[in-house]
Amino acid sequence: MDAEGDAPKAGTGAARAGARQEERRSAVAVAGAAALGGFLFGYDTAVINGAVDAIQAEFDLRAVVLGTAVSSALLGGAVGAWFAGPLADRVGRVRVMLIAAIIFVLSSVGSALAVGPTSLTAWRVVSGLAVGAASVIAPAYIAEVAPAKQRGRLGSLQQFAIVTGIFAALLVDYALASSAGGASGDVPWGGTAWRWMFASAAVPATIYGVIALRIPESPRYLVRRGHLDQAHEVLNRYVGDGVRLREIERSLAGGNESVRLSDLRGTGRGGRRLGLLPIVWVGIVLAVLQQFVGINVIFYYSTTLWRAVGFTEENALLTSVITSVVNILATLLAISLIDRVGRKPLLAVGAGGMVLTLATLAWCFSRATGSGENLTLPPGLDVIALLAANLYVVAFATSWGPVLWVMLGEMFNNRIRGTAIAVAGAAQWVANWLVTVSFPSIAQVSLPIAYGLYAAFAALALVFVTRAVPETKGRELETM
Repeated sequence: MDAEGDAPKAGTGAARAGARQEERRSAVAVAGAAALGGFLFGYDTAVINGAVDAIQAEFDLRAVVLGTAVSSALLGGAVGAWFAGPLADRVGRVRVMLIAAIIFVLSSVGSALAVGPTSLTAWRVVSGLAVGAASVIAPAYIAEVAPAKQRGRLGSLQQFAIVTGIFAALLVDYALASSAGGASGDVPWGGTAWRWMFASAAVPATIYGVIALRIPESPRYLVRRGHLDQAHEVLNRYVGDGVRLREIERSLAGGNESVRLSDLRGTGRGGRRLGLLPIVWVGIVLAVLQQFVGINVIFYYSTTLWRAVGFTEENALLTSVITSVVNILATLLAISLIDRVGRKPLLAVGAGGMVLTLATLAWCFSRATGSGENLTLPPGLDVIALLAANLYVVAFATSWGPVLWVMLGEMFNNRIRGTAIAVAGAAQWVANWLVTVSFPSIAQVSLPIAYGLYAAFAALALVFVTRAVPETKGRELETM
C-alpha cells in the first residue's frame, strides 16, 4: 500500500524535476540568443584594432583625427543606447534587436567602402547606433526571461558574448592581415585587408537578425502591453512558477505607458539625488567607472601598443588574440561564480586587482625610453608589462565586465527598467568614447600618466562599490 502510495509522488517529483530542467535549458537558449547582441558589441569595438595603423596610413591621419575615427562608433553607441530603452517599451525588446541587426549589416558594408575619414566616421557612427541599442536591450531582455537563481549566469552571457566577439574580430583581423602581408595589403581574392575586416561584421549581424525572429518577447513587456496569455505562456516555459502574473502586474501598476526621463527623477523628500532616483545614479556611476578603468584601451590600441615596444605587426596581432582568449576564460570563471559569490564581492575584488595591475603597467612604462614608435622597454620589463596587461584583463573579466551588465538588467524595477538601463548604457558609451578618444593624445605625452589615471579610477571604483552598491543576488525583479 505504501509502495503504491509513494509511486505517484516519486513520479510527480521526477516530472517536476524534468520540467525544471527543461525550463533551464529553454532559458539558456533564449538568453544566449539575445546575448548575440553582445557579440556584435565586442566584434564591432575590436574589429578596428587591426585596421588602426592601415587607416592612419591610407588617409594620412593625425593622432586626434585617428582617435575621432576610432571612437566615432562609441558616440553612435551612446545615442543608440539612449533611445533603445524607450523604443523597446513601445515596440518590444525583440523588434529593437531586429532593427539593430539590419542597421549593423548596412553600416558594416558602408565602413568597408569608405572613401575617406569623413565617410568612415559617419558609417562608424551608424554602426554605433545598432551596437548601442543591442548592448542595452540584451541585459534587460535576459533579466526579464531568466529565473532569479540563474539570472547572474545568464546575464553574464552578455559579457561572454562581448569577449567572444572581441576574440572573433581579432582572429579575423589576424587572418586577413596574414593573408595580405599586413592590414594595408590586398587579400588574394581582391580588396584591402582592413576593408574586409569591417565587411566581415555583416555575417554575425545577419545571424543575430535571423535569431531575433525566433525568440519570444519578454514576459514583463507583454504584461505591460496587456498580452497576459502570451506572458503566461512565456513565464511557464522559461521562468517557471516562481513568478506569478499577478506580481508582475502589481509591479507595473499604472505603468503601461512608456517611461520618460522625467519618471527617473523621483518624488518626495529623499526620493532623489541631484535630480535622479538614487538607484539610477548607482547604475550610471557603475557604467562610467567600468570604462574609466581603461579596459578598451587594451582592445582598441593593443596592436599599436605592442608594436611600439618591439613586436612586429603580425606578432602584435597574435598577442592581442592571446589576450582575448584570456578574457574569454576569465569571463567563464565569472559566470561560474556570480550566482554563488554575489555581485558586490566580485566587483570589489576585481577593482582591487585592477588597481595593482594598472599601477604595475604605469611603473613599467615609466622606465621606457624613446617615444611613439621608438618607445622601448628595458629587458625584462616588456614581459612584466605583458603579464600585467593580461592579469588586468583577468581582473576585469571576472568582475566589472560581466557584473555590470547583470546588475543593469536586474537592479531597476519593472516600470523604469527600459529607460533607466538606456540612461546608464548611454553614460557607459560616452565614458567609453572619452577614454578612447583621449588615449592617443595622453599616450603621446606619457603612458605612465595614462595607466596611472586608470589605476586611480579603479581605486575609486573599489570605494564606490563598498559604500553605495546594493547586492541583487537571488532577488526576483518584482522585489527590486
